Amino acid sequence: MTDKFSEPDERQAEIETALAWIRPLRTEIAKVIVGQTYLIDRLLVGLLANGHVLLEGVPGLAKTLSIRTLASALNAQFSRIQFTPDLLPADVIGTLIYNPKEGTFQTRKGPVFANLVLADEINRAPAKVQSALLEAMQEKQVTLGDSSYQLPKPFLVLATENPIDQEGTYPLPEAQVDRFMLKLKIGYPSKVEEREILDRMASTTELAPTLATTDLAAVQAGSRAVNKVHVDPSLRDYIVDLIMATRDPSQIGLNIRHLIQFGASPRATISLTLAAKAWALLQGRAYVTPQDVKDIGLDVLRHRVIVSYEAEAESITSEDLITQIFDAVPLP
Repeated sequence: MTDKFSEPDERQAEIETALAWIRPLRTEIAKVIVGQTYLIDRLLVGLLANGHVLLEGVPGLAKTLSIRTLASALNAQFSRIQFTPDLLPADVIGTLIYNPKEGTFQTRKGPVFANLVLADEINRAPAKVQSALLEAMQEKQVTLGDSSYQLPKPFLVLATENPIDQEGTYPLPEAQVDRFMLKLKIGYPSKVEEREILDRMASTTELAPTLATTDLAAVQAGSRAVNKVHVDPSLRDYIVDLIMATRDPSQIGLNIRHLIQFGASPRATISLTLAAKAWALLQGRAYVTPQDVKDIGLDVLRHRVIVSYEAEAESITSEDLITQIFDAVPLP
């Protein structure tokens, strides 16, 4: 390919070497997870781009199983936190425990100190518990008392949630939602996949444990390779135009400003660029195309564009508005 988005062959070869672990990883995951290609692909994007991932879907769609399987295949330090209404922040990040014999405080680190942290049903805990993850997700550290502790590398929060309209859930604070690079909406499997799930899972015998196919050193090498993926200056301008259009859609001729309460933040600009680079990497390319941005854009922006009450009254979702924006912004 010789267009302005392409890159030299030597960079391409380096990218392919850095991603040698992807194929065996997919094969091992497929032994447990039926279908769900969209979900697995986006989890890999989050892993390569060091971005947290929020999964939304009704119960029983293998959200939790997919994350556990990924952690096993990576041989990563894995921690699962079941979010409940009575959970406390100390149950997540840890606390200081007083030792009366020595008259000192001892640090007890919480389950957040792991490579992959599964925040299961994160919206079943109140805001004060959800907010306990804010520092960890952004600064990759936890402060207990007067001391700060670095989290292991890589560190990813992979959270699941049920739809907000289900009973017993709490809306996630906007500050925390914005820290998730991707928000995925998981749907039902196809008829063929459903039958395969039945044949594979309808047994009292547990599936064989997932084997580790790679190590974290290879994953971090793949993450570093993301930085070598080329983004043409015109494509960077395109990404900025998309984000600016979520704040003021009138500049691209769309009369939908009254339907948007808040547009995407500068963090969205960074996340969209990194996610597009990671997505291009998974396609085996050392350069990003406009289609890469469009392929991953909805997952990056759907939780960052907040619709107004008027939009809600008209049953207009953020996905509807983002799709209009992508259609209206000229391609580079």
